[in-house]
Amino acid sequence: MAIKSYTVTVNGTSYDVTVEEKNGGAAAPVSAAPAAAPAPVKAVAPAGAGSIKITAGAAGKLFKVVSSVGAHVEAGETIVILEVMKMETPVVAPKAGVIASIDAAEGAGVEAGDLLATMNEA
Repeated sequence: MAIKSYTVTVNGTSYDVTVEEKNGGAAAPVSAAPAAAPAPVKAVAPAGAGSIKITAGAAGKLFKVVSSVGAHVEAGETIVILEVMKMETPVVAPKAGVIASIDAAEGAGVEAGDLLATMNEA
């Protein structure tokens, strides 16, 4: 009998699984425990890079990132779009400036008050 370890992903959750192989090649699970979640990977400036914080006004999902780091935006220009209660809700720049960081990824769930982006005044 041999014991082997595997990492299995189910619905986006990773599990470390140890399996004992019995005679004839049949496998019986020995243990299963959630694996440590991998750190999120972002290709953006560090969180809080700008002095002006842009946060979610309501819980929902980040539907689309419209702007990008380094982009010059005017007051009222859309930075990201949230999906809140099945409606697209734009999150806009409070004043003219430059986007310093985008701090959430498309498809990510957000809570009211979560940091979405930062910017510096122009």
